[in-house]
Amino acid sequence: MQRYFVEPALFTEQEVTITGDDVHHIVTVMRSEVGQEIIVCDGQGRVAIARLSQLSAKEVKADVIRMLELHRELPVRVTIAQGLPKGDKMEWILQKGTELGAHAFIPFSSERTIVKLDAKKEGKKLERWSKIVKEAAEQSHRAWLPQVLSPLTFKQMAEEAAGYTRAVIAYEKENGVTLHEVLQDLSSGDSLLVMIGPEGGFSEAEVALAQSKGIISVGLGPRILRTETASQYALSAISYHFEQMPNK
Repeated sequence: MQRYFVEPALFTEQEVTITGDDVHHIVTVMRSEVGQEIIVCDGQGRVAIARLSQLSAKEVKADVIRMLELHRELPVRVTIAQGLPKGDKMEWILQKGTELGAHAFIPFSSERTIVKLDAKKEGKKLERWSKIVKEAAEQSHRAWLPQVLSPLTFKQMAEEAAGYTRAVIAYEKENGVTLHEVLQDLSSGDSLLVMIGPEGGFSEAEVALAQSKGIISVGLGPRILRTETASQYALSAISYHFEQMPNK
């Protein structure tokens, strides 16, 4: 059964309205007909089986048959703050991070960031990134549609830490605190910010600034990970800790 995300305002207890690119997919690609059933999500946890009732080139309407209770989101809301990487690595990070349960993504620039986004590129990039996240969320049967927020500077990113239950910065020279220790202090419903550096990692000055804002420097194991691997390691560890370990 095909799955689609709809705007929360277009999702009621009786009917959903689908707009945008998904209309073309339903009408032209899938050649769907009135009476067929689909799964719809509002991206904020509500999921329902709906029956197509009206098809047009601009919008599709469907009657809600029944709501579904799905439990596929991580117990802890994890935001991945990713130092802008080179090439198309960000797309891979967003796709796999969505599959692994990330709640949101925040790209940021730092001292060792090579990629620079100007105002024109930023809008197109965010649109492209959001589309990748949406497709990954549909594929992995997510009930929550992760947001890709506008890029920040490192200093702005560090300031954001105060809004989370805990915040960590992955630092390859950290030999003391581990991610596991931080996870032990978290409970279901808490939020966690995970800062991942670009190629080349973080400078000592950046780590010191982060720590001054209450961000905990953590190691991600004894091996040096690529920037596109680090967030996936963290999300996998979080999933195992909260979803696979007993008594969590």
